[in-house]
Amino acid sequence: MTTDAAPIHVVAGVLRDRDGRVLVAERPQGRHLAGSWEFPGGKSDAHEAPFDALRRELAEEIGVDVASARPLISVPWTYPEKRIVLDAWIVDAYTGTPHAREAQALRWVAIDALRTLSMPPADVPIVSALRLPDRYLITPSFAPSESRALLDGLERACAAGFRLIQLRQPTWAPDEIAKAAREARAICSHHGAELLINASWIMAERLGLAGVHVPARIASALDMRPLARERWFAVSCHDAAEIRHAERIGADFVTVSPVAPTPSHPDARPLGWPAFADCVAGAAVPVYALGGLGSDDFASARRHGGQGVAAIRAFWR
Repeated sequence: MTTDAAPIHVVAGVLRDRDGRVLVAERPQGRHLAGSWEFPGGKSDAHEAPFDALRRELAEEIGVDVASARPLISVPWTYPEKRIVLDAWIVDAYTGTPHAREAQALRWVAIDALRTLSMPPADVPIVSALRLPDRYLITPSFAPSESRALLDGLERACAAGFRLIQLRQPTWAPDEIAKAAREARAICSHHGAELLINASWIMAERLGLAGVHVPARIASALDMRPLARERWFAVSCHDAAEIRHAERIGADFVTVSPVAPTPSHPDARPLGWPAFADCVAGAAVPVYALGGLGSDDFASARRHGGQGVAAIRAFWR
């Protein structure tokens, strides 16, 4: 049974070395989730500011002095015996050489290799947040006869630096989508970008795509994630209840929309940033702000707890 006690606030630091690898620590025997790997950190003291707790814990645990850090993601998580809120921070600057001060094992691990480690469930969304970019491009609608324009646009988007792209053409026939997806996959692979497809996880696996993004209406009929963990599983959400369901079925990240007025859904009532922040505050997965937004809104999305911005028209231009 879960406890009714107030959640325990925990901080964790993400430190990188010169090769971009991330430091993780093994939980020692005799502790909760012993043997699993986690980001170094620990419990905040009562009334302690998160950054102050981060500095203190990393000094005590791995002997470094944090000079600057920025929030990455805050993960609420319920274990059978306790509830926690895990605040993860990107450590931008520190002094000292990380070393074990509590007899724990330390390892530097490539970001993409983190998902192969056994980690506490609350640390898994941190890995997703580290692997995900701050911009998520969703393709606009084209007619099947305009597939060349779609692919040329994807080439330009990848060349411009987009690294996470959803191929979304909901009116196309499956064979038309599959043909375009094969060519789009080659374009994205050439640029080091990841391609998700809308709705069809079967096609995502068959074509070797990076994952699938499903609308809320499809997600509502699922009781578990429909594809393997090595692929992304994303869900479109519009409120906190849909986010909770996405988490229950194993989503890796979600979009929340519409944050602002958008021509594609003129009758939809915009959430605004305060409501978006409320959704993010209770989310245990990374959240992209979507709807009427563009690159100029990235700072607002981050300030309100989001992973970044997802967009169609603004990014396609």
